[in-house]
Amino acid sequence: MVDLYNPTPEHRQLREMVRAFAEKEVEAQALEHDRTETFNVALHRMAGELGLLGVTAGEDVGGAGMDAVASCIVHEELSAVDPGFCLAYLAHSLLFVNNLNVNGTDAQRQKYLPDAVNGRTVCGMCMSEPGAGTDVLGLRTTARRDGESYVLNGAKMWITNGAISKTELGDAFLVYARMEGAGRSELTMFVVEKGMPGFSLGQKIEDKLGMRASTTAELVFENCVVPADSRVGEENTAMLCMMRNLEIERVGLAAMSVGIARRSVEVMNGYARDRTSFGEPLNRFGQIQRHIAEGYAEYMAGRAYTYAVAGAIGLGESGNRLDTDGVKLFCSTMGKNVADRAIQVLGGYGYVGEYTVERLWRDAKLLEIGGGTLEAHQKNMTRDLSRRDKLL
Repeated sequence: MVDLYNPTPEHRQLREMVRAFAEKEVEAQALEHDRTETFNVALHRMAGELGLLGVTAGEDVGGAGMDAVASCIVHEELSAVDPGFCLAYLAHSLLFVNNLNVNGTDAQRQKYLPDAVNGRTVCGMCMSEPGAGTDVLGLRTTARRDGESYVLNGAKMWITNGAISKTELGDAFLVYARMEGAGRSELTMFVVEKGMPGFSLGQKIEDKLGMRASTTAELVFENCVVPADSRVGEENTAMLCMMRNLEIERVGLAAMSVGIARRSVEVMNGYARDRTSFGEPLNRFGQIQRHIAEGYAEYMAGRAYTYAVAGAIGLGESGNRLDTDGVKLFCSTMGKNVADRAIQVLGGYGYVGEYTVERLWRDAKLLEIGGGTLEAHQKNMTRDLSRRDKLL
């Protein structure tokens, strides 16, 4: 029988390795970096040394050449202990590494991906803007050709890994812009590196509800000069790159929610088994049993949906919006709700940091917003379903 969650021995070995890394190294630093709102660059480098940053990248650039299921495994395992660090991992490994691996030229892949895969650089992707979030095609960042260069002007907002400290930019980003005079859906993508003229850190966003261990920033492009060979693909063709990458991102975010839910079930199950009230273990009371049983069922439903979708898509494909949106729509709320159940079971202990679920609950909320809001998924899915009379 095929194991949906570990379909090959290589997938199982990957899970065992990531879980050991997560429990030994990632768990130990999670609370500190949540409290200080700092990104653990040393841990990022360690993930690179283990090969986790290039799970889906080609072997020719140091990657493992694995699939979307492998990506889900890493996201689930890391998120079970530190969703904030995992979000930074996602921005680097999916939004930059996988994106460029699929869409870049061989020269671009060889230039940027070896350092990104081994953790020497911290990278991300720039899509959202101060006035363009869900309406991403409303972006106003422009690009114009100037000889052997392009000149970019605009600002990007809510960029994960945009800064690695309060004052220092991340290393490289895939930036979506619109050529002057181009149509609404005609986007162009560029690799923009720290140090390019006109590229700067606007502000590091602080005092976030959750995901505090990943940095979020505003990035500014003021007559930013980008070499022509940093353009990814042809002009006005990056819409496909964006849509394709959004699909795999949403599966990764769903896997993060699965990790949050799994840990939350483990915490409330253990607490309810060991804690007594009125002379009985908590798990003897029907109100508590409901939270544990339904939390487990919800987690398993989300996990099965996530890995089924991941197993059915290819990293270079597009056209999977219905279920990549669907799995994130379901799992993002599921993860938050299961974390909420855990807090309720633990009572006052769930409301403080000692038992982890307070942090997981705060982190989970972002997954209903980032990478596509619930409302955007509902709109997309209804539009896609309107073209069908029957479901397969």
